[in-house]
Amino acid sequence: MRSDIVNKGVAKAPHRSLFKAMGFIDEEFNRPLIGIAVAKSEIVPGHMHLDTIAKAAADGVREAGGVPVQFPVIGVCDGIAMGHEGMRYSLVTRELIADSIECMVMAHGFDAVIYIPNCDKIVPGMLMAAARINLPGVFVSGGPMLAGKKDGKTLTLTTMFEAVGAVGAGKMDEAELYALEEAACPGCGSCSGMFTANSMNCVTEALGMALPGNGTIPAVMGERLRLAKRTGFLVMDVLKKDIRPQAIMTERAFMNALTMDMALGCSTNTALHLPAIAHEAGFKLDLDLLNKVSAVTPNLCRLAPAGSDAMEDLQAAGGIPAVFKELSKKSLVDLKTPTVYGILEDVVKNAVNRDTNIIRPLENPYSATGGLAALRGNLAPDGSVVKRSAVAPSMLKHSGPARIFNAEEEAFDAIMGAKIKPGDVIVIRYEGPRGGPGMKEMLAPTAALAGMGLDDKVALITDGRFSGATKGAAIGHISPEAAEGGVIGLLQEGDIIDIDIDARSISVKLSEGELAKRREVWQPLPPKVQTGYLARYAKQVSSAASGAVFK
Repeated sequence: MRSDIVNKGVAKAPHRSLFKAMGFIDEEFNRPLIGIAVAKSEIVPGHMHLDTIAKAAADGVREAGGVPVQFPVIGVCDGIAMGHEGMRYSLVTRELIADSIECMVMAHGFDAVIYIPNCDKIVPGMLMAAARINLPGVFVSGGPMLAGKKDGKTLTLTTMFEAVGAVGAGKMDEAELYALEEAACPGCGSCSGMFTANSMNCVTEALGMALPGNGTIPAVMGERLRLAKRTGFLVMDVLKKDIRPQAIMTERAFMNALTMDMALGCSTNTALHLPAIAHEAGFKLDLDLLNKVSAVTPNLCRLAPAGSDAMEDLQAAGGIPAVFKELSKKSLVDLKTPTVYGILEDVVKNAVNRDTNIIRPLENPYSATGGLAALRGNLAPDGSVVKRSAVAPSMLKHSGPARIFNAEEEAFDAIMGAKIKPGDVIVIRYEGPRGGPGMKEMLAPTAALAGMGLDDKVALITDGRFSGATKGAAIGHISPEAAEGGVIGLLQEGDIIDIDIDARSISVKLSEGELAKRREVWQPLPPKVQTGYLARYAKQVSSAASGAVFK
């Protein structure tokens, strides 16, 4: 066992004395040492209950003959960090999470690892760590929050951000806003729509790194605890069989995950995280693959923000196995792909689509192509990403004047100040991985547009990124970013931006000669942050087109 390096032999007597200080007994030194990386905290609704998930997983490990050892992992709540300087610190934690898990696991001689994430950057950070250290491991998330309910309507976090815009437009008073605030987020779990956290937890299940139900069983259900306990048993089996993450997270598995992503209409952030995870697994996954998969994958689900359905509805309809079963009708997924519990076919063959209103049959999709699209053109030669399934049909093709803002806050103030008009294309730049720094999510401006009734009349493009809760013609990840001299940094007020999502095109109506003239006199803005981790991050981070991994 790998743990022999910390607890076997005469030379390890000092090490054993430290274990005994924590209550270990001699018999435990002859059993596998299982690390439990758990992102429990009291500042993230999706993580507030992870101690109960960790305990259930540990119970399973111990009953199966292992010795469970928990250690903590950080995590930012994107909702609480949204719309202020805190959002600079969200994406950057992905690398910290991966690095810190590597440090903890490699330093302490664990034989295998259970990863317990739930929210946005914690899931990909843990997947990156699992691929990198390549020790036997299994994932179990904390599960989605139940949707809020008020006056017979389903509420999600998107409801709240859009309500802010409605108040700004005079369509809602503050008393109504407060009533929504009281009801929108009823308890623990990752926010209840197909936002980034739930997207990534479903992707983890589709990759084969977690048991069925990982992405969809609500956080508050006993079934979630049973899943965690089964994960404790499973990690011991994975260890015995020496099944490594790189044997599971293969290119075949990533194709399955991308196909699932398109069918579900997942967050645009998956286009940032999947290349980063693939990078750790040893191969390249680029944006062009998005369009290749999207072209043949129908969009079967319209969960919030694209529709009104919540994660609990997807679970009741049959979850990820039922979606895979629909996709398998035309062999769009490889059911022989290995998982931590066997092969994908093991669960798909018994899956049932219990609600064809939630999971559309393959013969009757919402659209013939997938939920995400990668756009290119002279404005984004290295690519950009949009959640096509959440764009109003009238905005799939749009041309309008650029309204230039060099920070998210400037754009939000303009929206709330009624300075944006139908037809405009809002440009938010210097918010990319390097220029932000940290590539802020920008749910506040997109939700304000929706709340003011402009989400089907105005486009928004940025070298930053969007929350999974964003809807509308919101095109992010414009690459190269402004801070690296990308064309988005050369734009001027009034330039005409042409967007054609179905044609996968985004461009500015400027000649190459005019762009060259502007590039000659262009000067980047001074770095927004010049000290601390963010300054170091800005120097190390690569383009969003390559997953914003460290160079």
